[in-house]
Amino acid sequence: MRLLRGLIKNKIKRKNPSSSLSEGKKMSDPSMVIHVRNVGHEIAENDLLQLFQPFGVITKLVMLRAKNQALLQMQDVPSAVKALQFYANVQPSIRGRNVYVQFSSHQELTTMDQNTQGRGDEPNRILLVTIHHMLYPITVDVLHQVFSPHGFVEKIVTFQKSAGFQALIQYQVQQSAVAARNSLQGRNIYDGCCQLDIQFSNLDELQVNYNNERSRDFTNPNLPSEQKGKSSQKGYGDMYSFQGSGMGNAEAIAAAFAGGLPPGISRTNYRCTLLVSNLNSDRINEDKLFNLCSLYGNIVRIKILHNKPDHALVQMGDGFQAELAVHFLKGAMLFEKRLEVNFSKHPNITTGPDTRDYLNSNLHRFNRNAAKNYGYCCSPTKMMHLSSLPQDVTEAEIVEHLEEHGPIINSKPFEMNGKQQALVLFEKEEQATEALVCKNATSLGGSTIRISFSQLQSI
Repeated sequence: MRLLRGLIKNKIKRKNPSSSLSEGKKMSDPSMVIHVRNVGHEIAENDLLQLFQPFGVITKLVMLRAKNQALLQMQDVPSAVKALQFYANVQPSIRGRNVYVQFSSHQELTTMDQNTQGRGDEPNRILLVTIHHMLYPITVDVLHQVFSPHGFVEKIVTFQKSAGFQALIQYQVQQSAVAARNSLQGRNIYDGCCQLDIQFSNLDELQVNYNNERSRDFTNPNLPSEQKGKSSQKGYGDMYSFQGSGMGNAEAIAAAFAGGLPPGISRTNYRCTLLVSNLNSDRINEDKLFNLCSLYGNIVRIKILHNKPDHALVQMGDGFQAELAVHFLKGAMLFEKRLEVNFSKHPNITTGPDTRDYLNSNLHRFNRNAAKNYGYCCSPTKMMHLSSLPQDVTEAEIVEHLEEHGPIINSKPFEMNGKQQALVLFEKEEQATEALVCKNATSLGGSTIRISFSQLQSI
């Protein structure tokens, strides 16, 4: 594999007409700012530019990656009107994905309209880099190799968000960041994959606490590789606040969300207990709920309500973890039901015969490597990541273990750091969710496997 070989050629396809524009027009008066929805991770700035350049000069473009949206400002209102009139009759599609356009409520874009991570074209010495179609692992060392030819790189922090794998890269001087963005925007790190989408960050200084494969301060080589002084913890209660302070394990949260928390996550929430409703009472149980909710935090207790068997209470380790579960699970499909996930009025779940206690479970994901697991948090996807697999497991055995939950489109076992892992792509997101809640912590070839959602779109 060769690094940085050529630019990606963008292909735009057009499909059948859609009524989305007529619906959008009712929301806002004509404006030179166009709001674009369903902008997937695979869609780059250049794709949107090609979609609207035939209608006039584009003066500003803001990618709202966390929301899968974009704001695009034409040079005047007639240009924007012309574009939306055209796409009222022709469904705009980019890379096989339909996008939906309407007038924005903004009459003009300013830097305040942009997301809290990136500020588009306003130069800064810190870059926000999103990597799309990431088929190979990207580490701090790989990023340093790619970006250091353009100037001295002081700091790098990597993290996982809803937009995908991202990194903040701080140069010593602003000119180096500008040169790197101009040279690298839209290019691939490896042949045919790992495409770079680069914005200027609005941060003034990166805070790096550890030098490891996820973050690095090249000006301070003496930083520790991981958090010190925590090995003598007596148990789960020492790491997380059961009173719901929302500030538990602050170092791990900072490392995982260095580029900013997901939209709506305040990290000041104090409510730990969730009310999960519209469950399929014939197929759900406490362990299956544990498998799903434990993706976002450690679980204290779960109680399915006998007078309302399609309702359950789930007590998370702290308020921040509860926020993550609400954010990523609300509206998810499970066993042909769309879940409702909200904060409960109950501060905690009392012990009792109707309550399942998970306080001392060995299946918690956030007792160790909390920063890594926070970084993996995302909404349910069609792609599953399997770990703790037996070394001699075959692809056929993996597929056989999971295929009862739905058609499997593709699968790929691989080894990383001497450990056997696999990616499995289901036909539908709901099928992957069902497989996760039913098969996480089950035995395969004598090993207890672990399953999580992956944000990769293809294998």
